[in-house]
Formats: sequence, C-alpha cells, structure tokens
Amino acid sequence: MQTEADYYALFEAYNRGELAPPARTGLEARLAADPDLALRYADFGELTSTLRAVGQRRALRQQLRGLHVEMLAETVVKQPVADAPAPGALRATVHPVLRISRTERVLREFWSGHRATVGVAASVAVLAVFGSLLGLEWWRAANTKPSMYGYTVLRRELNQLQNNQRALSRSLNQVDAAKGGAPVPVNNGKFSGTGFALTADGYLVTSYHVIQGADSLLIEGRDQQHYHAETVYSDRAHDLAILRIKDRDFNGFGRLPYTFKAGQADLGERVYTLGYPREDVVYGEGALSARSGFGGDTAFYQVSIPVNPGNSGGPLLDERGNLIGVVSGRQSDAQSAAFATKSSLLLRLVDSLAKKQPAAPYHLPHTNRLAGTPRPQQIKKLQDFVFVVKVFEKD
Repeated sequence: MQTEADYYALFEAYNRGELAPPARTGLEARLAADPDLALRYADFGELTSTLRAVGQRRALRQQLRGLHVEMLAETVVKQPVADAPAPGALRATVHPVLRISRTERVLREFWSGHRATVGVAASVAVLAVFGSLLGLEWWRAANTKPSMYGYTVLRRELNQLQNNQRALSRSLNQVDAAKGGAPVPVNNGKFSGTGFALTADGYLVTSYHVIQGADSLLIEGRDQQHYHAETVYSDRAHDLAILRIKDRDFNGFGRLPYTFKAGQADLGERVYTLGYPREDVVYGEGALSARSGFGGDTAFYQVSIPVNPGNSGGPLLDERGNLIGVVSGRQSDAQSAAFATKSSLLLRLVDSLAKKQPAAPYHLPHTNRLAGTPRPQQIKKLQDFVFVVKVFEKD
C-alpha cells in the first residue's frame, strides 16, 4: 500500500528526471487516466513550490547575516596607541573605533525596516503549507463515502442528470403504459452503477451497494435498450446482487461471449474491465495485485486498475476473456488499488440458488468466444452485455 510519502518520492524522482523511461511513461499514462492521481501530483507541485520559496528566503537571510559579519570585521580599525605616559600619570584606555561604510549602512537600514516583514512572510508560508495539507486531508475525508466493506464503494450519484432522467422516465412510462409494464417513478435520489449479463435469458449481476435502497431499477444498454429489472437475490457480505429483467416483451440478451472462471486467477495476471463511470462505456486495464481483498478478505481480489464512481458492478476479465470477478470499490488512500468479488464465489452462489429454485434454473454460458481474439475485438463483443444500472428511490 503506497503512502503519501511514497507518492511524493515518486513525484520528486519524476520531476528530477530520475525515473527510467518505462516507469516515466507508465506514470504519465496513470496521470492522464486517473484524476485522483493527477490531483495528488498537483498538490505535490504546490507544496514543493511553497517550500522552495521558504528555503530561498532563509538562504537570503543567511547571506545577509554573513555579509554583515564580514563587513564588521573589515571596518573595525584600531587607533594607534600613544607613547607610554610618564610614571604616575593616568593611562588612557583606547577603544577600537567602528567605522560603517555607506554600503553597510544601506543594508542595515534595509534589514531594520524589513526584519519583521521577512519573519512574518516565513511564518505565513509555513502556516500555508500545513494549512494546505490539513485542508486537503479534511477534503478527502469529507468526500470519501464510508461503507461496511472498509473501502470506498463506487455507486455514482446522478443528481446532476435529474432533468434528463425525468424526461427519459416520462417517455419510458408512455411506452411502458402501452406495453402494460410497470412505470418508472419520476423522483430524486437516483444513483447508478454497472451490471452485466449472467445468463442469456435475463439474469444480471451487479454490486449489492449499487441497488441498496432501490424502489425500482432501470437497465440501459449502449444501443438505447431499456429494461425494467427486479432484485431476485442480494448478498450484502460479499457485495453481490442478482437482477432479473421483468419486461414482458424481453426476448433475451443473446449468446454470451464469455464464461465464468471457477478457479483462482494468478497473481500478476493482466486483467481489464468495462464500466459506466460516465454515460459512455469506459475501458480500464491493469494487473491482479493480490489474491485477497481489503483486510485480507479471501472472497475478493485486489487489482491495480483506476476505477471511479459508477464502475461498481462491472465485469473483471482476464486476457483470455474469462470473467474472474465483479468490481466492488477502491481503497481511499491508494487510488490504483481496487477490489472485486471473485467469480468463484458468484458461481457457488448461483449453484445454491439453483438448488433452492429448481423451477427457475440459471443457464450459465459454457463457451468462451473471446479467447484468442485481440483486445479491441473482445471489447466489441463484450460491450453489448454490459449495462448501466440506474436506481430510483422514493422522494
């Protein structure tokens, strides 16, 4: 886990040109892709600039003091001692005479007039540094959403899209009324996350915290598909939820191109995800950095992928197109450390549900059509099965 000092050491090496070319290129790519890391870098630049200014003021003060001492030594002139006085006469005490040059007089006047100003400026600079750091920590604490999982969950607030959502809901209700479907409430307090198809016949997977507190759910695909969904099972402890499309005219998702991995993924394996931290689908890639999650929870993976609010519930896949996890959240003090529920746990959950509900079996895919194809081709096939999960709550 990287600390603030680790980030600052990395940024310092980057600014000095001490990073190797691959490390430098990798950091620049992370800065471009991760807004939080870019914010850290900007804070570092502001901090080092302030500290550099304080150091320059202190160096100037030391130079002035040194110059003052040298000028004192050069201008002290001893007066010649008079001939020895007659016996019994009083000896006059001769004191050295201090002569001040014009240059030193100007410097003394400058120092006397600006000593308080320089002292106040240095104090203000130091207070500004500590104030900035303290304010930054307060801001991060205020903007970090606590969760029962110990890390930051990634459900996205949609308050800024309320007007568009209201218009969309009205138009959908008109269509659904003609179809005999249930209307979507037009209200406030909406959230969104990501979900993906579990079976071809209408079951989906997302994170539990995405749909927590929902009164109704709307599933949106990239080709303007809209489906009403309901929660059929939720696992709060492992941050999983299974949804089902309930529209009467729903004809299925089609043949799923991926399969679910039953075993463990390998440490260091390259992985990627698709999700909806904004209205358009976003691709992210990285590596599996730990085979356990936050606090050593073995039901989760830790992955080094930049994720943002809205990524929760998205699929995590390996290079062969096997689905290995469900994105859940990220660690607040390490922006590249994300967590995903393991697919092996999801499969055990589906098996247990199938035994309890034999009349509604889950037909999981058994053929992987992503293996052996280039990544862009994998994404083209995958994105039709990844959806926005929009949550509606009552006013």
